Amino acid sequence: MEHEDLIRPLIVRPGSKISLKKDYDPGYSGQYVSKQDAKSQLKQGVADLREYQDKLYAQDERALLVILQAMDAAGKDGLIKHVMSGLNPQGTQVYSFKAPSSEELDHDYLWRCSKALPERGRIGIFNRSYYEEVLIVRVHPEILGQERLPEDLKGKDIWQRRFEEMNAFERYLVDNGVTVLKFFLNVSKQEQKQRFLQRIDRPDKNWKFSAEDVKERGYWDQYMAAYEDTLNHTSTDWAPWYVLPADHKWFTRLAAAEIISHALRAMRPAYPEVTPEQKGQLQEARQMLESAD
Repeated sequence: MEHEDLIRPLIVRPGSKISLKKDYDPGYSGQYVSKQDAKSQLKQGVADLREYQDKLYAQDERALLVILQAMDAAGKDGLIKHVMSGLNPQGTQVYSFKAPSSEELDHDYLWRCSKALPERGRIGIFNRSYYEEVLIVRVHPEILGQERLPEDLKGKDIWQRRFEEMNAFERYLVDNGVTVLKFFLNVSKQEQKQRFLQRIDRPDKNWKFSAEDVKERGYWDQYMAAYEDTLNHTSTDWAPWYVLPADHKWFTRLAAAEIISHALRAMRPAYPEVTPEQKGQLQEARQMLESAD
């Protein structure tokens, strides 16, 4: 499947108004009819990522930020594990953002993510991000009361204001050489239920189960409305959102690998060119080594 054919149904076109229920099928799997088809493609995709990352790290000019957002059990951890498994740890960093600490609440909401941004030459992965501020905080507005904002800044326009702030922040990153990719892993409520049951039934997955995750299912419709509004307001030309179907993990991982690979390829990473002076130094070093004991 060609890159454009794969991602065209997944991107949220900037300026459009989408409906997750009508426009994006969590069970979509493109033209692939088996896991084996996708696994073969994913293997090649991971190999491509490894090559691009090596050049990106050596060039030390640009960076890539991958943001993952999803409902619980949508497969964020598995995506990181399977898609990023072949990358050099030196050039990759993963941050998982939980509930803000007391120190983090004493700063603006972008602060903790800002200080975790990838350095030049690196790939940064945010497992959840500042987008939680217009998702869980919107579904549970009582959280806003813990953020120590002045009362006059908690008005009804706060969500629109934050959308604009996030768009401006990402524009700033792009203008400074950081490519931003944003993925929403779109799992169906029924599939999430099956994965939760699996976590209960399998001893090796018990540790991943949380009763709080089940409670959050009660807010499913509110979360979907918050996600829709977020996608509609923050998918931009410089940092678009991709809605990855998440009911079939093998397709989710393949789609993510292809989109990341395409983004890296567009950055045109290359090994630094060696100057004539450096070439002379290399030859001198060779002569010294060959004549040494």
